[in-house]
Amino acid sequence: MAQLNRLFGTDGVRGVANVEPVTAETALRLGRAAAHIFTQLNPRTVPAGARPKIVLGKDTRLSGYMLENALVAGITSLGVDVLVIGPLPTPGVAYITRSLRADAGIVLSASHNRYEDNGIKFFRHDGYKLDDAIEQQIEELVFSGEIDSVRPTAGKIGRATRIDDALGRYVEFAKASFPRGLSLEKMRIAVDVANGAAYKSTPSILRELGADLIVAHDEPNGTNINEQCGSTYPAEIQRIVKETGAQVGITHDGDADRVLLCDENGELVDGDEILAIASIDLLKSGLLRENTLVATVMSNFGLDETLDAAGGKVLRAKVGDRYVIEEMVRRNLNLGGEQSGHMIFRDFSTTGDGIVSALQILRIMRSTGKPLSELKRCLKKYPQAQRNLRVKQKPPLEELPDVMKLVGEAEQELNGKGRVLLRYSGTEPKIRLLIEGRELAQIDQQANRIAEAIQTAIG
Repeated sequence: MAQLNRLFGTDGVRGVANVEPVTAETALRLGRAAAHIFTQLNPRTVPAGARPKIVLGKDTRLSGYMLENALVAGITSLGVDVLVIGPLPTPGVAYITRSLRADAGIVLSASHNRYEDNGIKFFRHDGYKLDDAIEQQIEELVFSGEIDSVRPTAGKIGRATRIDDALGRYVEFAKASFPRGLSLEKMRIAVDVANGAAYKSTPSILRELGADLIVAHDEPNGTNINEQCGSTYPAEIQRIVKETGAQVGITHDGDADRVLLCDENGELVDGDEILAIASIDLLKSGLLRENTLVATVMSNFGLDETLDAAGGKVLRAKVGDRYVIEEMVRRNLNLGGEQSGHMIFRDFSTTGDGIVSALQILRIMRSTGKPLSELKRCLKKYPQAQRNLRVKQKPPLEELPDVMKLVGEAEQELNGKGRVLLRYSGTEPKIRLLIEGRELAQIDQQANRIAEAIQTAIG
């Protein structure tokens, strides 16, 4: 702990499980700090003598047991109760936090990362992710030891209670985002749940809406989450759709806050295409607030052109669904998301929700009678070249002169007809490069040159 100066990245605390900062010791201190902060922040009145409560959920990683118990110990040691709900998608934890009127929610997940990693993410009482200021307060309490002497005793110690109906509550919540007058009967759907948190919920939701399901990778064992499956390995859902003749494929990441789709021809449908389909539908019905979609700097420029042609516009936020949500809340908008598959349909949810997002596209398919391959043609993409490279360190980009020289040359060559984006991942030891332009061969060569320079400098 003495070697750390930051705990939170772009999506909570994340790293290799049982290595700082994702250790039982730090989880215990985070639990204590969070319990203290959320007790202070709770804006709601409670019956005299009632203890604050925090919902705690997780995905299917082996290390979830270790971190779960450490957090329970930390939270209860501050006199706060814990409502333990077990494996549930991240958006499910956000919903249950609201549903049970808890003071906060915590989910243990490293999302799309391999099982060796884990993370700790927090939600406010209203189901929204924490802003930077609250995360900083929690960090300061963890490092300062300021609350080490806060030790409730006897009957003032918190208690942990297991909530057995959390899965059923979330299933009903997600189903409510699909119109009552429609069903998925006679629709053949392939689903890859990545051996992750949605292994029960997504199949249950789709079956109860009448779908004919083919379900894959729904047998988590603690170590197979995201292993050659899920939204980080989309070739798997493409294979399943082609082999089974499904009309659509759905693939989640480990905590199911994102989704990618696959059309009936086995072609991938990414977040930008999902956002385009949903935006056009909402624009036609007059339900896209301010006629505006929130995307990130990584989204394809074709998205801007598509919305512009339909009478809408795109606002750009920093990469990370939390920044998309912050912009949506600030402007009171109802649709936003990322190319990676994080979509926020704010009419239904406070955070990215993979199955709710999928249901909105299934609704459009059902109501229009159009296959997904036809719907996705509303977006004409600019070619993109992307490189995700592992790095040993993350120095400021301006300290990499050879790399930045090539970036500048690429921007000159594009001559305003494209863009270059270079940034470090906030959750992994990686640097992400995206070049967008009209000529794929040109941007592919540029990406290779810049990637080689990065490998030489910090790879």
